Amino acid sequence: MVSKEVTIVNPSGLHLRPAGYLSQTALRFKSDIIIECKEKKIVAKSVLNVMAAGLKCGTKVKVVCDGLDEDEALRAVCEAIKSGLGDADGEK
Repeated sequence: MVSKEVTIVNPSGLHLRPAGYLSQTALRFKSDIIIECKEKKIVAKSVLNVMAAGLKCGTKVKVVCDGLDEDEALRAVCEAIKSGLGDADGEK
């Protein structure tokens, strides 16, 4: 099991588009991927769980990966979050 803390950078938080991007990234891996925020544990492979968590810009989360490809999964998910999940420029 590996983990890393990252900060949500999306100006509008994790609404449908970035939540979908995060889930699609997580689905590429066999490992279990959980996002922890305070007492919440969010299954990253579920777009509905990610959206329902209501993660806002500036929120610190811990990404936890456990499985065969956990290192690659952690790297990819954290990089996706840091880069804005395909939505860094916000709505235009």
